[in-house]
Amino acid sequence: MSAASVISRPGAVLADLLPASRTKDIALVVGGAALTGIAAQIAVPVPGSPVPVSGQTFAALLVGTALGARRGFLALALYAVAGMAGVPWFAQATSGFGMPSFGYILGMMLAATVVGALARGGADRSAVRTAGAMAAGSVIIYAVGVPYLALATGMTLSQAVAAGLTPFLIGDALKAALAMGALPAAWKLIGRRG
Repeated sequence: MSAASVISRPGAVLADLLPASRTKDIALVVGGAALTGIAAQIAVPVPGSPVPVSGQTFAALLVGTALGARRGFLALALYAVAGMAGVPWFAQATSGFGMPSFGYILGMMLAATVVGALARGGADRSAVRTAGAMAAGSVIIYAVGVPYLALATGMTLSQAVAAGLTPFLIGDALKAALAMGALPAAWKLIGRRG
């Protein structure tokens, strides 16, 4: 299948531009997990919060968008399972599931699935729609991560919001802006080549 036919086909994501095979799907899932693990190492501690600013949320949303719902979920599930098994690729080279920020990782699995489904509907083809998909993914991550943070630390919900949501909003807006430029630009570039 040519790139041009994939581009014009409704329901395509960027990963669909590669020739279909089980080996490709496995490589994309493993690559998506690895990309998330590498991006997680770009981490800056936030004073007063057990949750650092990291690149893993951005990577998780990009992986979901580029791979689609099924492969995106599998990539983030592999990332989570490997990290729980001891691979030190969560933010700040941590692993396990007892940390207060583990809820965000669970949220990333769900968010990758949702943004992948939105991308199949074309949400990654324009800046405005990409911004909407990234916002939806971020809301999902926080909807799981903040309550988990509260339960894991004994914080009240308002304390968890102050420590695990509020300090990250500007960074998330910047990440969404990056995605707004990168994903539609990738489709335009591929369209010119196809």
